[in-house]
This record gives sequence, C-alpha cells and structure tokens, in this order.
Amino acid sequence: MDKGAFQTSRNIFESDIWNDVSKFRLFFYIYGNAVFAKEGTTVAGMKIERGQFLRSFRNLRDDLEFIENRSVKKYSLSVIKRKVDQLVKENRLKIEDTELGTLFTVVNYESYQGLDNYKKDNLERRKNGDGTGMERSENNNKNVNNVNNVNKDKKTLRSKLKFETHHLKLAELLFKKIKENNPSAQEPNLESWANTFRLMMERPKEKRSGKDIQDLILWSQSHHFWYKNILSADKLRKQFDRLQLEMKDESQFKVIKGGKENASTSRVGDHEENNERYDFGF
Repeated sequence: MDKGAFQTSRNIFESDIWNDVSKFRLFFYIYGNAVFAKEGTTVAGMKIERGQFLRSFRNLRDDLEFIENRSVKKYSLSVIKRKVDQLVKENRLKIEDTELGTLFTVVNYESYQGLDNYKKDNLERRKNGDGTGMERSENNNKNVNNVNNVNKDKKTLRSKLKFETHHLKLAELLFKKIKENNPSAQEPNLESWANTFRLMMERPKEKRSGKDIQDLILWSQSHHFWYKNILSADKLRKQFDRLQLEMKDESQFKVIKGGKENASTSRVGDHEENNERYDFGF
C-alpha cells in the first residue's frame, strides 16, 4: 500500500545527526510519519497539526526494531528517551505529554517540506546566509542570545514529561533482575514503572534517592523471600521502608540463581561490590 512520500535536503549527509545511527533513525521515523496535510488531522478527538506525530515511547521502541547477527533487537526505552532529549536540545523536535502518548513536533517542518526551499537560488541564499532549516537550528544553538530561550523551552517541556532517563534505567534494572530469576516473566509497562520511580524520588513525603532505590532492587532480587514478592515498581515502593530495615538488619541471606536457592555467606551490602555497571550517577 502506498503510504505517500516526504522530502528532505541532501544537506542531511553533512549534518552531525548522520553519524548517530539511533538518533538518525528516530528523527527520520518521526519526521517521515509527521502529519503532512496543511489542515492537520484528528486522532481520538485530539487535533494533530501539520508537522506533528503522536506516538508513545514504547511503540517507538517496537517501530525501530532492527536485525543484527540474525536476531531481532530493540533499543532500550532509556536510549530512545535520551535520543529524544538530544533532539529537543538541538532544536530539531519539541515534545508534549498527552493522555494518548507523546506529541512530537518537528521544528522547521515547513522548511523541510516547502518545495520552494529547494530551488537553486534559495539554496544558494541559505548557504550564504544562515544555512538550511536544519543548519539554522544548529547555528541557533550556538547563538548566545538563543541559548537561554532554548533552555527555557526545554525546561518547560521537561516539566510536562512523566519521567526522565534515569527513572527508565531503574525500571529496566528491576525487570532485568526479575527476568534473571524468572526467565518467563512478561515485560511490563516500563514507562509506568519509570513514572513510579519518579514519584518516589520527587514527592516531598518520600524523596527516595536513586542510589537507595537501585540498592534495594539489587538486594530484593537476590533475597530468598523478597525476590518472589517484589515483582513491580509499585510493590517496591509500598515495601520500601521495610526492605531498607531488613537489608540493614540481616547479616546473611540466600542468593537466587536460575530459580534455585543456594546458601550464601554474603553479608548485607555485598551486592554493592559487583554493581558498578548499575551506577546511574546517583
């Protein structure tokens, strides 16, 4: 089925985004699927304007799956989130959280899609002036007067997001450890888990540190009792205080490997010795 077409400038081959495969694929997927009609469209009662694309991070992960070494692979949600943040910082995208998903707006969409912008004389004027729409975005980020505006916009947009990259990393870590104990465990809604960790870290009555959450994830998933009970971010949140007390008080615990209980002389805190790869900068 013909899905239509979209155009872009060959200047993309000279842009820095060309060298970042995951970011390039993400941007062009959003750009290529953005609404082209000048009158926009409506999805579930929500108006989507020209140059906008409505999609969840979870669906983007599926959309961008790829083949490597004869196996199907997907970018992690944290990678997608990080690349989106970079595209926002570079003034290529704007994002807004909605009930139906994330609304992506392609900055300079009209410049990319306007046929007149690709005429030879216009290209020459742009080259001698501020460059193409994409080049202007890069120049704007280098302009001192515009940096403050970009940062202000970024702060406003981020305030609408439900979670940040480090929240997603915690969600992915918890599921990874659950999966190690139970290989048949079904992948949950990691975005929902990420939001739960955000609430734990941001709400005044909780104010949990990322490092404390990380440590409890590792400890609970290697504990002979709690690995069977802490199977979601909400459960970890509910039992947080009790888990912290038990982790501090317990002098010995059992490590679960491959679903079997093995006696261990590991002391509380020993799980931290081998968790450098889980250091998210907390």
